[in-house]
Amino acid sequence: MRIFSATIATETNTFSPMPTSLDLYKEGVFYRPGEHPTDAPRMCTAPLFVARQRAAAEGFSLIEGSCFAASPAGTTNRADYELMRDEILAQVTAALPLDGVLLGLHGAMVAHGYDDTEGDVIERVRALVGADCVIGVELDPHCHLTLKRVRLSDIIILYKEFPHTDVVERAEDLLTLVLRTIRKQIKPVMSMYDCRQIGSYPTTLPLMRAFVDKTSAMEGKDGVLSVSIGHCFPYADVPELTGRILVVTDNDKAKADALATAIGEEFVAMRGKTAPEYLSTEDGIAAALAFNDSPVVMADPADNAGGGAPTDNTTILRRLIERDAQGAALGPIWDPVAVRLCFDAGLGASFPLRFGGKIGPTSGQPIDATVTIAALKRDAWQSFGPTQVPLGDCAAIKVGGVEVVLITNRTQALGLELFRNVNIEPTQRKLVVVKSTNHFMAAFGPIAKKVIYVDSDGPLSRDYRRIPYTRVQRPIWPLDEHTSPGLIA
Repeated sequence: MRIFSATIATETNTFSPMPTSLDLYKEGVFYRPGEHPTDAPRMCTAPLFVARQRAAAEGFSLIEGSCFAASPAGTTNRADYELMRDEILAQVTAALPLDGVLLGLHGAMVAHGYDDTEGDVIERVRALVGADCVIGVELDPHCHLTLKRVRLSDIIILYKEFPHTDVVERAEDLLTLVLRTIRKQIKPVMSMYDCRQIGSYPTTLPLMRAFVDKTSAMEGKDGVLSVSIGHCFPYADVPELTGRILVVTDNDKAKADALATAIGEEFVAMRGKTAPEYLSTEDGIAAALAFNDSPVVMADPADNAGGGAPTDNTTILRRLIERDAQGAALGPIWDPVAVRLCFDAGLGASFPLRFGGKIGPTSGQPIDATVTIAALKRDAWQSFGPTQVPLGDCAAIKVGGVEVVLITNRTQALGLELFRNVNIEPTQRKLVVVKSTNHFMAAFGPIAKKVIYVDSDGPLSRDYRRIPYTRVQRPIWPLDEHTSPGLIA
């Protein structure tokens, strides 16, 4: 039995002013066959990682393809996408004949000329491997779950958790189902329900926690192989942007249709109830400083690199400095130039530094202050579940009672190492401000005495009605009050 696995992935914010080029993939995940690390998966590479671990014991040969992944930003350069895609396709061709293909994709990648890059990859792989080869795909729930992907794949499984702490578990599920399909033990069929909605669905809040637990409990019973909840990625102007439910059963299309419909209708009924309360910047800071315990963790989703934002907005930081807040730490601010200047100045130096506020109007104005360099760290990492995420060179600077973590590789706040790398202990601070939507909760939620979400003036508005869509299929909630959800596949 021969199985091929590869990855090509990013999350594309089509409104972002930061194009995604091959260089950004090289800064993220850029492994040729055999180069993937053995310690843990990287972004979207879990299918290859688990297949490598299980190949010998389960009697199949794994042919490793290339793995390419970049941090979320703007649309990928067309030539660079085609170069990466065609490299993987050439590897598929060289590996033929194949019994199975495992693709670790994201699901919200857009390249110039390709609204649905994942659909394009799957379509071209299918043309090479033929109808009998089993294609299994793992996707992020913040994906565009397109009809093309469902039509051309045998099995698609999405992560269940937000924050995405279950990428390895879902890759294990995918590999198990692909192997069972190849061995003729099951015959998967998929059904999809379009909920016609845009929303945010953190599984750290009670309503989505119960919903995910309920649907997960259906798997492995009465022929139900998998249930996936597609959240959608709101910051992409593509036609099939919408929340969708995907059900996989064992050769029972009627059951898959009925279950997808029932789950989809329940998901629609949850509209407007799944996201946390968002405060204004001023109200959020006031609430945090008034709270009589610590640490308070404040999230800034509007400037989240995980959604394609620059992560250099200065609004919250400026107000903390103006209020002379004490015991506050904020991170990350993406500013490679400022990091370089800090290393040039040296540990302990106090000097005038301009930082943040660089990329565009939604970045705010840069901060000009005399800062003290509290710590410096080369080639730093932070953890996110089983994965390691590079931060590059980092500097911790202090302005009054506020400490700021400056980073070189643009990413969101994920692990406590973001602060601990530079000798800031988050459990000992009054207020910890993190630029992240909800992934921070995996590490910061357990230490927080209170969590506050702020909708700042960063580029990722939490009010989706303010996003200037022109290509999204309408009607869709909350842009439109009346929609027509229904089974589509």
